[in-house]
Amino acid sequence: MNHSGGCQCGAVKFTATGEPVRAMACHCTTCKLRSGSPYGIGVYFKDEQVEISGGQVQTFTFSSDTTGRWIKNEFCAACGATFSWTLEMRPGLRAIAGGSFDDPDWFKLDAHIWTQSARSDMCYPEGMATFPQALT
Repeated sequence: MNHSGGCQCGAVKFTATGEPVRAMACHCTTCKLRSGSPYGIGVYFKDEQVEISGGQVQTFTFSSDTTGRWIKNEFCAACGATFSWTLEMRPGLRAIAGGSFDDPDWFKLDAHIWTQSARSDMCYPEGMATFPQALT
């Protein structure tokens, strides 16, 4: 089973093979800034499950304001859209931005994390697992 997608301009493409390790909505400051929205969605695969091709990929590495651990965002050099990232706390895994898949409805969210940083009006689906901080 392959799941394809890419950046906003279409220069960078990716294919993720198989099932993800997990898929989460994250309400941390980093994900809010990365996505420009109230939360980000990360679909996590083992590194070897993801192939990136096409245009020039640039990276931005920084430390989390909460944990101090590094995060490396990967984005298209042409349009600036972040489509992937890796995290010190999840070695061997690569997150794909949920909205960058050609079909963003194929995966099911496992949890909402960092809910202590969520907007005060955030509502969660009935039965959804929620965690005030990171899910390890």
